[in-house]
Amino acid sequence: MSDFAINTVDLSPEGDALCIVDQTLLPGTVKMLRLTAQKDIWQAIYTLQVRGAPAIGIAAAIGMYLAAKEIVADDFDGFMAQFAEKKAYLASARPTAVNLFWALDQMEACALSHRGEALPAVVAALRAEAMCLREEDIAMCKAIGRHGAPLIQPGMGVLTHCNAGALATVAYGTATAPIYRAKELGVQNFTVYCDETRPLLQGARLTAFELMQNGVDTCLLCDNMAASLMQQGRVQLVLVGADRIARNGDAANKIGTLGVAILAAHYGIPFYVCAPTSTIDMAMADGGGIEIEQRAPAEVTEMWYQKRMAPEGVRVYNPAFDVTGHGLITGIITQHGIAKAPYEAAFRAWGL
Repeated sequence: MSDFAINTVDLSPEGDALCIVDQTLLPGTVKMLRLTAQKDIWQAIYTLQVRGAPAIGIAAAIGMYLAAKEIVADDFDGFMAQFAEKKAYLASARPTAVNLFWALDQMEACALSHRGEALPAVVAALRAEAMCLREEDIAMCKAIGRHGAPLIQPGMGVLTHCNAGALATVAYGTATAPIYRAKELGVQNFTVYCDETRPLLQGARLTAFELMQNGVDTCLLCDNMAASLMQQGRVQLVLVGADRIARNGDAANKIGTLGVAILAAHYGIPFYVCAPTSTIDMAMADGGGIEIEQRAPAEVTEMWYQKRMAPEGVRVYNPAFDVTGHGLITGIITQHGIAKAPYEAAFRAWGL
């Protein structure tokens, strides 16, 4: 698979900044941000300048390395005390995406494994760990593409929701990786239908943008048009990402995914979740325990409009995610292969 044209998340060549593409400005403006302060990295995660569970995780890992560089301590215990504070701060940026917490835990474990070494050596190890996690993310997405590509056949219609593409990872994406791999393998005449994904329009602004950049036949539709499209027999496969997957296979993804899954079940369309195993939370028994982030009302009433489009004072329901029950999921595509129900048994067979 060829690299996507935009480098979503990386460490600066000088090793002193987190470099991300500002996804709030896409598709009209492609702007790279160079972030050094922890408050700016926190803000970038919270405001979705960097978004998508894997990309958030890598941004947090690089952020922790940059935080570690700033720590002034007399000994390892003092270093770790400050490290824990900075870790908790970044963890507070977003509550649902488990990759954020997974990456922060990986960085903490790395630091702890170097107890007894000089503090500059600990910081150097954290840099190496962050970059290793970045490379692992690329490899995982490529593997998801290899496992998922055979599902895409010539003439097929593939529906996506939100953005689980290259912009949500370091490269290639999760739900888009099978699409890119199928294209490379020469699969002809398939179309990808992108739900616009209200209210933040990740499907319209991000998925449609990156698919077109990569030469994929792309068609955009409003979220409430998916049922009509399926009814006409124009969708044969649904591929979505996930921000957290419980051990029974329940999957939290961008709001609206549950509706797509219900429609797919009604019309007999295979519905696959694509995610690296770092998104699987084996400590979470089922989706009922997943904390769902509630976003600002202005995202619904004012964002994207020249003038406010809703009455002043109206209450707004604006969850960032919903949970699709495992019974609606045909399979979960990870870097290890495609898991089928019962999902917990499949996950444990992979050593999770």
